[in-house]
Amino acid sequence: MFVLLVLFLKEKQSLSSFKLQFLPVYLSSDHVILIKESRTWEEALYYCRHHHHDLVTITNMDEQRWVQEKTKNASSPFVWTGLRYTCSLGFWFWVSDEVVHYKNWDSPEQVNECDMSGAMETGGEHKWFKKHDEEKFNFFCSK
Repeated sequence: MFVLLVLFLKEKQSLSSFKLQFLPVYLSSDHVILIKESRTWEEALYYCRHHHHDLVTITNMDEQRWVQEKTKNASSPFVWTGLRYTCSLGFWFWVSDEVVHYKNWDSPEQVNECDMSGAMETGGEHKWFKKHDEEKFNFFCSK
């Protein structure tokens, strides 16, 4: 965790009377928790929404780095994310309603099928893979 140093100066006080206060600054990694239970994508979604906030959303390289750092503790070869494919509309989306701009697919040319969701590999380059929803992996929840 990083700490932000904040200086407060009351009116009519000299510089020698500065009051120092340390306030925590929460970064993305503090808002992500690895659940080391193997569940289907839908079970993971319900778990996160009941116990935390939602399955994790990764919208940029910094968030990718924070999440992949935590995959070192996973006990499955992949971890579920909040990335989902809709057959009826034919596109990928984040369950948090974020648009998928940042992408880290292993092979974007793979065929998109119904009942697919996005999982990050826990080793290697931590690329995203299209996996069938019924497979069971650890998962990330956002707090």
